[in-house]
Amino acid sequence: MKTFDHNEHPHRRYNPLTDEWILVSPHRSKRPWQGQNESVTSQNLPEYDPECYLCAGNLRSNGEQNQNYADSYVFDNDFPALLQEDVVFESTEASALFRLKPERGINKVICFSPQHNITIPEMEIDAIEKVIATWKAQYLELGSKDYINYVQIFENKGSVMGCSNPHPHGQIWAQSSLPTQIEKTQKSLINYYNKNKTSLLKDYVDEELKRKERIVITNDHFVVLVPFWATWPFETMIISKRHFGNIIAMTKDETTAFAEILKKITIKYDNLFSTSFPYSSGIHQTPTDKVAHPEWHFHMHFYPPLLRSATVKKFMVGYEMMAEAQRDIAPEKSASILRDLSEIHYTKQI
Repeated sequence: MKTFDHNEHPHRRYNPLTDEWILVSPHRSKRPWQGQNESVTSQNLPEYDPECYLCAGNLRSNGEQNQNYADSYVFDNDFPALLQEDVVFESTEASALFRLKPERGINKVICFSPQHNITIPEMEIDAIEKVIATWKAQYLELGSKDYINYVQIFENKGSVMGCSNPHPHGQIWAQSSLPTQIEKTQKSLINYYNKNKTSLLKDYVDEELKRKERIVITNDHFVVLVPFWATWPFETMIISKRHFGNIIAMTKDETTAFAEILKKITIKYDNLFSTSFPYSSGIHQTPTDKVAHPEWHFHMHFYPPLLRSATVKKFMVGYEMMAEAQRDIAPEKSASILRDLSEIHYTKQI
């Protein structure tokens, strides 16, 4: 009988944030690929596109005109998934199998830059800091409303992730309920805090810093790592070294450090396959339900779909949809690959 090797043998890993398991099958990374290839989007974009509804000064589809903004710019989503209006609701459904309730909220779009042809890894640090300042302001403003209990800041980058416009932008969805993933995470964080009187993610990041095998980047205030339980091939998390719950608790030095590490990890992503690397990213932080949340620890997820090249992506199908999440390449291997990549963007390398 062979001795177990997590780099060679299938095994399951536990995700303490969501109380779920993932199947890891590292031996499958050696299999040949004959599946779908994604087309690579051309990066020959103009700095300003008169047809782009996100560029400064342009008209949007609803007739509203964008300001001639010079850095980050926020506006209400023209096609919101949530509505702000309150409604009267009285459930007449007696069965617990058919539950529903109204959901109230606000959807915003944030343009990161007036330049149509750049993304976060190509932005200057001070410009990224202005994006973070906008995130802070929106978290504070939206979260102060009595009917908003969670503010989700996120970005979908690239057409592979369903992004319909290449202009650098993200979104904010603020709503009256805790979304499912946040509710799962909060339950796990509370259980851990009540048992240990410490933050789960603070303890986790401290232990990862000792082990070093999944660390990608560190600076004085933040860590980028491939989570032990990562699902996507090159999934990463940014975790604050200091224990605080939300973005408005960041000091000035931490804000700069956050901007620097955002730039570095996204440069590494672009350098991985010499392409503008697609991903969905999002910040997880304290709910805005006016309740103390010592269990929460600021962190940001990156879920990129690319697997073997700029044209081969990971699909969540079959077993993943019917049973549980599964990955081929070991998280430690992904971390090593990302760690060894240059922090100079591939378009600027000689």
